[in-house]
Amino acid sequence: MDEPNQPYKGGRLQRAAGAKTVHVGSFRQVIVRHGITMGLIASALLLLPSAAIQIQQTTADAFENPLRYLLAAMLLTLFFLYYQRRKGSKFNGRNMLWLGYLLYISVVEELAFRLLLPQAFSAGMMLPAAVILSNAIFAGIHYVTLRWRWQNCLFAFVGGLGFAHLLASHGNLTLVILAHWFFTFLNTPTPPGGYRDRSNH
Repeated sequence: MDEPNQPYKGGRLQRAAGAKTVHVGSFRQVIVRHGITMGLIASALLLLPSAAIQIQQTTADAFENPLRYLLAAMLLTLFFLYYQRRKGSKFNGRNMLWLGYLLYISVVEELAFRLLLPQAFSAGMMLPAAVILSNAIFAGIHYVTLRWRWQNCLFAFVGGLGFAHLLASHGNLTLVILAHWFFTFLNTPTPPGGYRDRSNH
């Protein structure tokens, strides 16, 4: 815990915060600043005329083989709980909510920045440029909402390009969402205030 009235000196992901800048140090702040922002962007993009068709095409396999993806999600959840336990975190509702939040953010971010936004941008530019621009915006949002260090935003940009390549290669949005959920968990396995509060933020 920081001493009262002492500026936050930063962590593995988050930039240092002075007396007049924000330290994103609670689960609620993460939801309000980042989760809602990403959700609103994804919701707005769902209004695009081609959104329904793109989603249908990239989630067809999940609807045809739902048990396969349900099993994958269950195995991931068990791994996450085991990982948290090994790191000294207790099994409780707060950590379970965090896993649910990470799944939510994986869905909305992949939907927005890997599927819908690049297609929207491609109306006025080449698709590769649209993918790069979309992922640059994705990384920039992390810089603003979560106050990540620029180096970590660069990793988010590169990771986003990797997810974009995975989607382009397999055409399977559900697969990419599960991959995003896995890597996001490894990056931040517990909510702010947990055993890795300092390192997560």
